[in-house]
Amino acid sequence: MASNMRRSGVTTGFIGGVSYDITETRYSPTRWVRETLKGQNGIHGYSENPQQARIVMTIRDAGGMTVSDFSNMVDEEVQLNLANGKTVGGSGMWCTEAIEVNTVEATMEVTFEGVSVTETTTS
Repeated sequence: MASNMRRSGVTTGFIGGVSYDITETRYSPTRWVRETLKGQNGIHGYSENPQQARIVMTIRDAGGMTVSDFSNMVDEEVQLNLANGKTVGGSGMWCTEAIEVNTVEATMEVTFEGVSVTETTTS
């Protein structure tokens, strides 16, 4: 039996249960930011602070959507179903940053941040 060797590509992406045309995505489930504490006599250790989780999508603008609506999105369920079988998602996420539309490609980058992003893998 052959195994699935596909490693990349997004199959679907949803915000609040609504599917969008996605050209690219990035995500970060990172929970902590660590910085090395350096002194003149050597390394003293590190500091640790919480880091927000993030899902970033480049979405194709469509005639039926209003771009300004994204700035009002808070407490959203954001989900990516990846081609490798992994599901990535976050609950209670909010849209951050100003959204600009590239009219040549009809694309915009939308960033959602929240407390956590989870990854569910297939066996």
